[in-house]
Amino acid sequence: MNGLFGRLALFVAVVAAALVAAAGPAYRYELVELPQAFKFMEWGVYMAAAAGVFALLWVVFALVRRSAGGFVAFLMALVIAGAAAYMPITMRMKAQSLPFIHDITTDTADPPAFVAIAPLRAGAPNGVDYATDPAEQEKGYADIQPLVTDVPPADMFARAEATARAMGWEIVAAEEAEGRIEATDTTAWWGFKDDVVIRIAPEGEGSRLDIRSMSRVGKSDIGKNAERIRAFLAAVKEAK
Repeated sequence: MNGLFGRLALFVAVVAAALVAAAGPAYRYELVELPQAFKFMEWGVYMAAAAGVFALLWVVFALVRRSAGGFVAFLMALVIAGAAAYMPITMRMKAQSLPFIHDITTDTADPPAFVAIAPLRAGAPNGVDYATDPAEQEKGYADIQPLVTDVPPADMFARAEATARAMGWEIVAAEEAEGRIEATDTTAWWGFKDDVVIRIAPEGEGSRLDIRSMSRVGKSDIGKNAERIRAFLAAVKEAK
């Protein structure tokens, strides 16, 4: 009997993993809408929990019958179910620990404006207007600050554009005379399109770089825009 529960646990765990793994691609390739894709992940967690129940039954019957039949299936079920549940649960925990915002910038008083990208966001749930409460950004992303250096604006513009391209962003506009770069970054698994605008202006004998990263969909970005800005600023600082 414990062998049966081991196999059942493994089967249900595999279904859980398949549901979670399919969520991103199903949305990216427009097979389902975003709410349904999130439901895939939710169902995956429930299935992982069900696999855990079968695994527990395996333990009970293994002890009662003093048999290790189905142990390999039991062990694989635990690993697969744990992996399937890990990402949705950590995503939920991360979302709950961060501000419920999706538009991050180094200049909350005067955020860089989208120009060339504005028409591309016309049908997106999130428009181009800046509506983030600066106090909310400060709570979770106090480290997101402008980059002020002694690098001349023209050189900083070249570095910023090269860095954006190196990070795999699709450059939509690069207006050196205006000190403005606009780009789109597409996330790997979900295929979310997040837009970035970079503004470079003279500052003393050097330059100041401000950047804004904004999701087209979703009310919370689970920290993705801040991570993108941090990675970009770190790369620009290292660029020559």
